[in-house]
Amino acid sequence: MMETTKSIVISHMSGTIKIFLASVLLIGAGISGAAEPGGAVDKKRDRENSGGITLTSVTSQALPHDSGTTLTAVIVNLAPEAQTGSHRHAGTVFVYVLEGTVRSQLNSGEIIEYRAGESWSEAPGTVHSFMENPSQAVPARLLATIIAPTGAQLTTHDK
Repeated sequence: MMETTKSIVISHMSGTIKIFLASVLLIGAGISGAAEPGGAVDKKRDRENSGGITLTSVTSQALPHDSGTTLTAVIVNLAPEAQTGSHRHAGTVFVYVLEGTVRSQLNSGEIIEYRAGESWSEAPGTVHSFMENPSQAVPARLLATIIAPTGAQLTTHDK
């Protein structure tokens, strides 16, 4: 099933994002092994956040051409009606909806609904004001890829 998901993900993306996410999926060897920065396997691969959101590490590796920058990929599982509070990320973020539907708002702008096969990106410093799974019954699943300075705190929740 993962091979099928990889094919679907890659075939529906634009050129730059397609190459980028294809490399993430290949270096991460799918979801079969989770990694911490530097390539160490994370024994506790799923992390539950409040509100029905689970993060599963896919990979975290220094970029070959820039050891001061790390590419980190995680699967974000949102239970029905799960939502996040305002937060931001340390670097550039690419998000691809694998399954379900999410509503997302950046920098207090328009709330946009994304369905499986759609994606968005966030520039460094972007405030992710809001994200939710609007379904009362169907979970949503995202692939989030962050390119950030090595060692940076990837997510900061606003108070």
